[in-house]
Amino acid sequence: MTRAIAVAQRRPRNALRLTGLLLTASALTLLVAASLAVGSMQIPLPALLSKLLSPDGSVNSLILHTVRLPRALSALLVGASLAVAGGIMQALTRNPLASPGILGVNAGAALAVVVAVLVLGSPPLSTYALFAFAGAGLAGAVVYLLGATGKGNSSPLRLVLAGAVLMSFLTSLTTALLLLDQNTLDQVRFWTAGSLAGRDMELFRLTAPYMLAGLLLSIPLARRLTALSLGDDVARGLGLRSGGVKLLAALVVILLAGGAVALAGPIAFVGLVAPHMARFVIGSDYRWVLPYAALFGAILVTLGDIGARVALRPQEVPVGVVMALVGAPFFIHLARSKVKR
Repeated sequence: MTRAIAVAQRRPRNALRLTGLLLTASALTLLVAASLAVGSMQIPLPALLSKLLSPDGSVNSLILHTVRLPRALSALLVGASLAVAGGIMQALTRNPLASPGILGVNAGAALAVVVAVLVLGSPPLSTYALFAFAGAGLAGAVVYLLGATGKGNSSPLRLVLAGAVLMSFLTSLTTALLLLDQNTLDQVRFWTAGSLAGRDMELFRLTAPYMLAGLLLSIPLARRLTALSLGDDVARGLGLRSGGVKLLAALVVILLAGGAVALAGPIAFVGLVAPHMARFVIGSDYRWVLPYAALFGAILVTLGDIGARVALRPQEVPVGVVMALVGAPFFIHLARSKVKR
């Protein structure tokens, strides 16, 4: 009888959550339309759908398909990936200030790109992406191995400490290499700020499978993350093998954050802000937190990309700078509120 009552109470709550998810997706759709229409040359909204479905070779059609569509799709996938990766990291480390960068993926990707420029000269963006993803994956794997070293399974504290140490080391090494070669600094400066400018459909197709795989793997992981976020003892009491869940979670974060950094460079604060927005709206059930966070992350990056294009027109601000302006005050507020508690 008690279980039947609990199920009956859950149904309207889940229906409300689903309605909120659909409304958020609708708002994101409108933002994507605005992203496709806004730029140095405006495309009227009535003509947008027709040119999107039936390319006619006009200037507006070429701009839409070769520049804005890949950019809009990149913003969607990068924002969703960073947000879900951030939500997983916050559950994995039980740290509300955690973000994908805590695994060292940003620092590993940046170092790999700098090495690529030093060795290859002026590689295309697709080469940047391959090196960035490899560097992100290697850094994440090293952090997880360092965090798992010692007696017992990897603890959140050891994981955070290993990530902080490796991130500091890789960042210092990257800075040293950039100071030694001015040409390399000039080439990677815009990429290291986080940008969606110049991303074409080929680069999107190259990196999208990794992020999509990470998003799909996060779906069965969500229920386990809810238990894991309550602590290892609670998770074990529920029959959860925390070691295997942590390993899968680390792999998903590497796929998501590594793919996002490979496509757009390191964009900060999305993985921090979006999961908190989701928990504020929906609570702490990760079966709902992750999809809400994915939508909120996509909204944040799409909004940031639109702002990056129109803020100093005709010049463009890197979207990473826009997100830092939005995310830094939120981070300070969050840190102060946690300290007061």
